[in-house]
Amino acid sequence: MEKIAQIKQYADQLRLTQLRNRAESIIHSAQIDKPTYLDYTRNILEQEVQQRQKTDFDKRLKLARLPRNHDLNNYDFKFSSSISKHQMQELKEFLWLEQAYNLILMGPSGTGKSYIAAGLVHAAINKGYRAYFTTMEDLISVLKMKEITSVALCNYNRYLKAHLIAIDDIMLLPIRKQEAVSFFNLINHLHEQCSIIITTNKSPKQWAEALDDEVLATALLDRILYHCEVIKLDGNSYRMENRKNILSKNETNID
Repeated sequence: MEKIAQIKQYADQLRLTQLRNRAESIIHSAQIDKPTYLDYTRNILEQEVQQRQKTDFDKRLKLARLPRNHDLNNYDFKFSSSISKHQMQELKEFLWLEQAYNLILMGPSGTGKSYIAAGLVHAAINKGYRAYFTTMEDLISVLKMKEITSVALCNYNRYLKAHLIAIDDIMLLPIRKQEAVSFFNLINHLHEQCSIIITTNKSPKQWAEALDDEVLATALLDRILYHCEVIKLDGNSYRMENRKNILSKNETNID
């Protein structure tokens, strides 16, 4: 038992979590299976690598802050003909991400823009990328607060090191001049270093109105559209077509 305690202590110092937590089980299995020294060493290291990969994945998934619905395997291609299964598969291969291409998903509310964006972020995380999902409102909040709170600064620094960032509902509401400048500075910093997915129900020409600055809007579009694929989604709102009621449709009398 003293030797096992020493093994756990050494494993803890070397941050070999699996060996520290499962020392008895690993040693017991080795006594039964009698692997070679080479196989035994490889098995220990393999378990450590697998555990670290899982821990890293869980951390990246948590930090991505994905909305509840984001599984592209459940995407209803019958609802909209704007994007095919083949095109979706191409997007999930992420050759565009490797080349720092951007993606704009444009269309009315409820046509699946946010769902696709979140799904691509989730798929990117599965492939080992650092990917994040944020709304324009939350992003502006981070940009305003990064010099005031440590939480905002941590989020901002993560964005600077990201492989992929999805920004939902860009230019949905007008933003102030200083906020617009901060947003431009971020996009300018990420230009050709990080891929950006943008969802919007406004055309790029309408962004100038939201920014109230045509020059700034032009400079922003120049960075985003330089290497960019634009997908226009159309059709009725999926949420309205598939909305669920809390109450039954039968009339309820209240006396």
